[in-house]
Amino acid sequence: MATIKRALSAKINASGRAEILLRVSVSHSVSHRIKSGLYISADRFKDGKFANPRDLEGKREVREVQDKLESIEKFLVRLCEDNPVEKVTKDFVLAQLELFLNPPTEETVVVPEVSFFDIFEDYIAKKNISEWRIKHLRVLKRALMRYELYVQANGNRKYRIKLDEFTVDDVNKFEKFLRSEHLIYTKYPKIYDAVPADTHSQRKKPKPHPKGDNTIIGLFGLMRAFYRWCREQDMTANDPFAKYNGKTTERYGTPYYITIEERDQIADFDLSANPSLEAQRDIFIFQCLIGCRVSDLLAMTHDSIINGAIEYMPQKTAGERPHVVRVPLNTRALALVEKYKGREGLNGKLFPFISSQKYNVAIKKIFKTCGVIRMVTILNPTTGKEEKRPIDEIASSHLARRTFIGNLYKKVKDPNLVGSLSGHTEGSRAFARYRDIDEDIKKELVGLLE
Repeated sequence: MATIKRALSAKINASGRAEILLRVSVSHSVSHRIKSGLYISADRFKDGKFANPRDLEGKREVREVQDKLESIEKFLVRLCEDNPVEKVTKDFVLAQLELFLNPPTEETVVVPEVSFFDIFEDYIAKKNISEWRIKHLRVLKRALMRYELYVQANGNRKYRIKLDEFTVDDVNKFEKFLRSEHLIYTKYPKIYDAVPADTHSQRKKPKPHPKGDNTIIGLFGLMRAFYRWCREQDMTANDPFAKYNGKTTERYGTPYYITIEERDQIADFDLSANPSLEAQRDIFIFQCLIGCRVSDLLAMTHDSIINGAIEYMPQKTAGERPHVVRVPLNTRALALVEKYKGREGLNGKLFPFISSQKYNVAIKKIFKTCGVIRMVTILNPTTGKEEKRPIDEIASSHLARRTFIGNLYKKVKDPNLVGSLSGHTEGSRAFARYRDIDEDIKKELVGLLE
């Protein structure tokens, strides 16, 4: 909740009065010093409180200033509470306060300029897109807001991102900023107080992680779509990416996943001494058997099971390409559902789900405990270089989805058939990375040379 602290300026004007100053605290780390435009004698104001003079004229003056000040303070508190903290800059507060104190008449009404970020929010509100894409658009928005603050902090205090004026040069500078954020953070911590890199972190000041090509390509893809929509709406003719020469194609390594034998090794391992870890193991195995994303898994209830199959609508594409995915449950999957059926506290959920972050931590511990620790080759998403890592160190919920897809694809080699079970659209490029020759086939081929 916003708070306001009063103080009196040390400067005395010609009439012997000083201006009342306000310290507006928007959050624990963001505050602004605001001039109220109200003046009073120092002997009638002390420690933020008004003194009540004895004479009638003095009382009238104090009451008038006090009423105006309280009105201003109420307005400022509402302003801070009705707007996101990153929007409540000092310039914004001063502009809104000016409008409050001096509302325009019909003769002086000026249509305010719509900001870049207002248009961005309008885009999010009007486009029929999934929650997953909205989440990533807000990541992009916060990055652009931090970039704007960064430019201002480096001497260009009046800089504002504008729809018509954002050029390919700005795109290149924004890319350079994104790649350097983990270093910029230490020099400009106030930027990250105002606009956090991670709004879900429990840490006070979450430090941004280094960004690789794939992350930046994904963000720029979202920004391209935003500008394309703006041009379609005749808001602008500007295309800042028309002459952009940066990387535009994401690069991934060959998907790694566990074999059916490794999956069963984890499924059959005795974890009865650690019931909470056992429950998360069971959830992981169930995910391996139905191949959904973790966001869809967490939303499943017993009502999701219809005639022996799990049915769900993938949240990632629900806004753009809504379709129902139906996956028949095999004997092991049905047994896992039955194991937790009727347990107290589940409220209709299939399993005792925890947060996706804690679930990923548990998966790593499960792999190590169950002895699935073989080395795998991965492509580091930040550096773009090949690395060898133990699979238990990089295991996550998405590995369950890859395990489902990879083992099915190995059996049938039909991406459209597998995609009907995994929720991928027909012709999805994701399956191109699964077209790897099996290790057994490679051994047989090499054996021909003997």
